Amino acid sequence: MEFIGYELILSLLTLTILEIVLGIDNLVFISLVTYKLPKKNRNKARIFGLSLALIIRVLMLMTLSWIMTLTEPLFYLGNTGFSFKNFLLLCGGLFLIIKSGYEIYHDVFSAISGDKSSSKNSEKQSMLSAILQIVVIDFVFSFDSVITAVAMTNNIPVIIAAVVISMIIMLYSSESISEFLAKYPSLKIIALALIFMVGVILLADGFNIHVSKSYLYFSLFFALSVEFLNIIAKKRH
Repeated sequence: MEFIGYELILSLLTLTILEIVLGIDNLVFISLVTYKLPKKNRNKARIFGLSLALIIRVLMLMTLSWIMTLTEPLFYLGNTGFSFKNFLLLCGGLFLIIKSGYEIYHDVFSAISGDKSSSKNSEKQSMLSAILQIVVIDFVFSFDSVITAVAMTNNIPVIIAAVVISMIIMLYSSESISEFLAKYPSLKIIALALIFMVGVILLADGFNIHVSKSYLYFSLFFALSVEFLNIIAKKRH
């Protein structure tokens, strides 16, 4: 009985860490989306959006037998099979590429042209739009997250507990990340570039071309290290 107890705790801890790691991309995206909202609405958007996202993940776990059939090929192009999962990854990848590409273009060229209306345009983004974006992209990320979790254990209550804990951590972390991005705009460009590359990887996965995210995380770590050195150098001078 003690062994089973320790085994459950170990599974819960492992799955929670896994959910947090898999949720890093999602966390950055949420921080970027809520960053544009008025400060009084940011917490509301995060709480409501992540609550809906949590419900989506739990429903996906409760309908697990149906979810697993979504990986079965619906049709073939040559020797490559395409399932609903492929379609979901393709749509999610395109969404992230378009969204991050637009934000990079808007930030860079607004800054160059000195467009004073950019802040007013940013405030026009409704809270509903932010919540919908959070839920849609979380649904895309949740698909792989749920399948990976189920591959590690069949204990649904443990998986649900890990998802809830990771969501709570994401909820509190997103505010800090959002404020940090607001303080250092150059880091926002790096974050947007990360989202863009995540979109490219999802798009590749949609075509059954699997690219390890370890390359992406290493590039992100390197870029952040260089930028932090620049920030320290500017402060010292």
